[in-house]
Amino acid sequence: MTQQAGIAYVAADQTCVEKLAQLFPSASPLRLPVRVMAIETGRQSLQEKTVIEFGTSQEVLFASTLPLEFEDRVRVVNSDGSLDARAKVVAVRYHEGMKAVAARFVGQVENWIIKP
Repeated sequence: MTQQAGIAYVAADQTCVEKLAQLFPSASPLRLPVRVMAIETGRQSLQEKTVIEFGTSQEVLFASTLPLEFEDRVRVVNSDGSLDARAKVVAVRYHEGMKAVAARFVGQVENWIIKP
């Protein structure tokens, strides 16, 4: 097996969120369980539990089953409430039946673990 073949094999094993994270060079790997709520006007709020897999000082990247698209707004809350932030979807990636979402914080987030 050549080194190039090994690299191609590793790249093929990347998750949908890892592939999206390539568009965010400053993204750091995380493992932060959160609840994501779609903020919709005039409709019942949709929500799910997921994990923030990558983050920057301004964005969070996670897998999602919610019907989120570019510019949709979400609220991201962790279990103890120390993270409770609003964000706007800035990227969505579909791959093999999965969906990865990148959302940029709207406003300052006091308790975010990644600082600029």
